[in-house]
Amino acid sequence: MKAVVYEEPFHVAVRDVDDPRIQHPNDVLVRVTSTAICGSDLHMYEGRTAAEPGIVFGHENLGVIEEVGTGVMSLSQGDRVVMPFNVACGFCKNCLAGKTGFCLTVNPGFAGGAYGYVAMGPYKGGQAELLRVPFADFNCLKLPPGEQFETDFILLADIFPTGYHGCELAKVIPGESVAVYGAGPVGLMAAYSALLRGASKVFSVDRVPERLAKAAEIGAIPIDFTKGDPAEQIKEQTGGEGTDKGVDAVGYQAQAHDASHEEPAIVLNALVMTVRPTGMLGVPGLYVPSDPGGPDEHAKHGQLLVSIGKMFEKGQQMGTGQCNVKQYNRQLRDLIIAERAKPSFVVSHELPLDQAPEAYEKFDKRIEGYTKVVLHPEHALAA
Repeated sequence: MKAVVYEEPFHVAVRDVDDPRIQHPNDVLVRVTSTAICGSDLHMYEGRTAAEPGIVFGHENLGVIEEVGTGVMSLSQGDRVVMPFNVACGFCKNCLAGKTGFCLTVNPGFAGGAYGYVAMGPYKGGQAELLRVPFADFNCLKLPPGEQFETDFILLADIFPTGYHGCELAKVIPGESVAVYGAGPVGLMAAYSALLRGASKVFSVDRVPERLAKAAEIGAIPIDFTKGDPAEQIKEQTGGEGTDKGVDAVGYQAQAHDASHEEPAIVLNALVMTVRPTGMLGVPGLYVPSDPGGPDEHAKHGQLLVSIGKMFEKGQQMGTGQCNVKQYNRQLRDLIIAERAKPSFVVSHELPLDQAPEAYEKFDKRIEGYTKVVLHPEHALAA
């Protein structure tokens, strides 16, 4: 089959790789119809992880079941399904508690597994024509047949639930004000989710004009951090108090205010200053224990200088960790079906699988309006 394969920093290619096969009675094989490029993929693409050449990328996957293992009970050939980026067993202590992002079974020695991601288990990614899904009864979310809502449903694999998770970590409730740092796909989903949850005022902080324009389109207030301290800009619009809640949708590759270099802790510290005393911070933005490209020795080992003293003084609380997608994906699916939510507003490009190398390059450089790219492998087959 054709698949997007990592070759070296800043270089992926579409190569022929072995087709996946049923390895366990609980597996299914999915013919992928949509697979998205994620900002997290860029960490590997840029050589900022321990990813080795040959890894097949892709943890945001949707398609139609082509083959069903003999132990699968609730799924059939022809079912249209979307998979959480988390690979989970459904029966370990964490899965039973709903913490499927931290499954203790699928990646021995580590809490959590994912498709096509370094250190997250032996699961090939879905930026390919076929995908093997383990523990399929648990991991597949059924969708209505056909092609309706395709670019909405693909976002259920990761960024829509992850944006919502940021609001859940911050415990956003109706009527509150929220500051979301980052207006990339996850940040836009966090701002959108805050509005869905009834926030009265949502600020979206970024520096890329296209992203800030997208935020404004959904009713968020854009804040360009290159034009002044974002915390001060937001305080000016909240009576000097700051917001009730804050979400970090940036992570460890955060940029300095002049966008000249990376400052890994700048968003965390900005949130501490932005959110009012006793407010809450939700941090779904990715932080890692090892970053070979970190700007200093501490950053290379995931050790950041965070203003814990100010945070303590203000009595703030923080929630962190990757999203437990299954906690939200069914409800968010039903919002899409009811046309109460349309997350596909973030999708800027739909391309055949063959164009993945060009898409990665442009998305990484934040050029030509590349905000979220969905790849369609079947286009490659038809070409």
